[in-house]
Amino acid sequence: MTPPRASDLLVIGGGLHGCAAALFAAQAGLRVTLLEKDSVARHASGVNAGGVRRLWRDLEEVPLAERSMQMWHRISDIVGEECGFHPVPQVKVAESEDDLAFLAARAERMRAEGFTHETIIDRKELRVLLPAVAEHCTGALVSEDGFAQPFQTTRAFARRARAQGVAIHEGQQVRRLSHEAGLWRAETPEAVWTAGRVLNCAGAWAGGIAAQIGDVAPVEPIAPLMMVTQRMRPFCSAVVGVARRQLSFKQMPNGTVVIGGARLGRVDPARNRTDIDFRELAQTARTAREIFPLMAGAAIQRCWSGIEGRMPDRLPVIGRSARHESAFHAFGFSAHGFQLGPATGALMADLIATGRLAPEIAPFSITRFAASAEAQSQTRRTS
Repeated sequence: MTPPRASDLLVIGGGLHGCAAALFAAQAGLRVTLLEKDSVARHASGVNAGGVRRLWRDLEEVPLAERSMQMWHRISDIVGEECGFHPVPQVKVAESEDDLAFLAARAERMRAEGFTHETIIDRKELRVLLPAVAEHCTGALVSEDGFAQPFQTTRAFARRARAQGVAIHEGQQVRRLSHEAGLWRAETPEAVWTAGRVLNCAGAWAGGIAAQIGDVAPVEPIAPLMMVTQRMRPFCSAVVGVARRQLSFKQMPNGTVVIGGARLGRVDPARNRTDIDFRELAQTARTAREIFPLMAGAAIQRCWSGIEGRMPDRLPVIGRSARHESAFHAFGFSAHGFQLGPATGALMADLIATGRLAPEIAPFSITRFAASAEAQSQTRRTS
């Protein structure tokens, strides 16, 4: 094992959030080292659906999503590449009058909170926007959002980070993380890395990193299923979901259709392995066909699933460690973190460099899990 290599900040994890935080921290003047156990964009950040959405987010996430959307619209200025970003509507389709009332109530709640990006359209307006939608659909909730290319985006952030002086080391799995003499010490099979501060962006593996420094983070590894069709004639110019069913549906500029929807495959994070559950995939395909009948003739080209980390409350962990002033977390984005990546990285870099906690990330402290963990521990001791 080589002697320790020192920097100001160690980032553990080479997904979008880790690469973005590393870039912005370097621009703030920190010497940054990023350690990725496999390769940059290998897991969730490189294989997700690529939705750049504010639509239908938990209310706590909306301010962060709003800030990130502003960054997406100048993404080429930030990383020097377009990242395949396309501003298009995000649509949540109603399949009945009850569904439409359900969506309208959501829009009203959002307006009451001061957010106006979600609006209701009726059956006629829906067919203008999506002429191929099924006849039974009654309207939709719409937001002006978009989509991008996840692998391309994550790699673009990594390239810009390297250009700003970030040392990115792939194939470096952190086996042990400890705090000694005021420094964080990360041991990988090949080297020891030290820094005054550490940021845990390890995705599905972040719970193990957090546990090593005494933080409670009940991360569940999941494997969201995705598929893509062969090229079809243009028929969909939005990213489409459904009010009460699981679907993420969009047609790419080359004519292929990318379909997901939160259904899950089987996952073995210890072996970096996921397996397709074709019964679940068939349910997603059936939903897509029922919303867009012309999909009955579509040919599936390939399917896949990546490894993502999901939290019990489906909200991410973003902010400072509960135990250490110089340790930080950004993980657990629960299959909807891609759009949040640029703003999360920028705000985490600012927190690390200056100590300022932005209000957009304040709701996501890891401390929210400590009380439930203590209660469970107490139950075990008294049972």
